[in-house]
Amino acid sequence: MLNVQNITFSYTKKSADTPVLNNLNFSVNRGEHVSIIGESGSGKSTLLKVIYGEYDLNEGQIFWDDTEILGPKYNLVVGYDFMKNVAQEFDLMPFITVEENIGKHLSNFFPKEKKERVQELLEVVELEDFAKTKVKTLSGGQKQRVALARALANQPEIILLDEPFSHIDNFHKQSLRRSVFNYLKEKNIACIVATHDSEDVLAYADRMIVLHDSKIIANKSPQELYKNPQIPLTASFFGEFNLINDQIIYAHQLQRVEKSDLKIKVYRNYFKGHYYLIEGRTDDDIIFFENDSPLDLNQEICLKVAK
Repeated sequence: MLNVQNITFSYTKKSADTPVLNNLNFSVNRGEHVSIIGESGSGKSTLLKVIYGEYDLNEGQIFWDDTEILGPKYNLVVGYDFMKNVAQEFDLMPFITVEENIGKHLSNFFPKEKKERVQELLEVVELEDFAKTKVKTLSGGQKQRVALARALANQPEIILLDEPFSHIDNFHKQSLRRSVFNYLKEKNIACIVATHDSEDVLAYADRMIVLHDSKIIANKSPQELYKNPQIPLTASFFGEFNLINDQIIYAHQLQRVEKSDLKIKVYRNYFKGHYYLIEGRTDDDIIFFENDSPLDLNQEICLKVAK
């Protein structure tokens, strides 16, 4: 289990500085998938680096089981064998092949097992056809997949992923998410993902941690946070929403009716595939709701919250 206990971190040591992370507490069980969400600059990437031991803490402690995670003040080489970190900078070896990069740190004393392990990971990241390709010729998304496979090569107990699919095109992204996250569950590898993308979270995360103003403001399952987001920041992660009478109402929760107190004038239609997002205006607010078809502009309609 990972235990993060009362950690505070800032990039400088001046007492007047606002810490990037302020008195954070949480734990992650073996095999658990935890997603870290928050605005840009909220400290998501910094938190992963602190957990990995790249920085020294101002206060607090981090443990994996009984091993304390310590920073560069205590460790000449950053990191631990049981933990891997896949950052947004991939740090690959460009002049050797994909399979050589993946197998770089696997023992050559067991060549058959090494070959089978590399093949297994090529399948997980869907790069079987590029095994013999030199990394320098790959796209950014393909390099990101190589970095994922290499991090998994020695089957860590916990893996840290920072925007793990940000460079990957939509054509490959959906199946790759399923492949990687299912693999982590099958191997009981704990996973912490820092992301802006709700698709990295909703179908896979056991819990979501919401960072805001240097603190954890929520630590619950995606289902709990979806049903009771409490603040607009959390609601925004799940889709379009409105603040109506100080309540968070998702766009899909509003439906068109003959009469109600909520009257809007249709301002714009946005095609979303199987539905249209309609932007409406009241005298004071902008209201978003979903509809099966586009609506005539400037017509006045009534809305209510669906039960």
